[in-house]
Amino acid sequence: MSDSASKPRPQFRNLSVPQILSYRLPLAGKSSIMHRVSGALLFLCIPLVILPLFALSVTSPESFASIQGWVANPLCKLVLLALIWGYLHHFCAGIRYLLLDLHIGNDKHSAQKSAGVVFGVSLALTLVFGLKLFGVW
Repeated sequence: MSDSASKPRPQFRNLSVPQILSYRLPLAGKSSIMHRVSGALLFLCIPLVILPLFALSVTSPESFASIQGWVANPLCKLVLLALIWGYLHHFCAGIRYLLLDLHIGNDKHSAQKSAGVVFGVSLALTLVFGLKLFGVW
């Protein structure tokens, strides 16, 4: 009988906040949590931000000009940048999950690699769109 079989397995009950914060998730776990966060962000912002802005922008040329004035505000640009990141991360992670559903990349190494690709691609695209949003070109 081996040593590991004789040791009792640790039981985690009543986890405290410091224990939760010190837990290290693998990259695939972080990608999964961020997929949920970005989905919730988009779900909550559709009726609160996106639809009202769209409705105002198509009402008249004057309302479109007022929307342009709002978007010129750096704080508004940061909110839009967060929405851009949310959309891009959710989209990239969604493609990853579709591939996992097709049993492509289910092994541990491939799953970690694809999670890294999701973060890399979504952050790179967010950077590109952010530079355009802030008027770098």
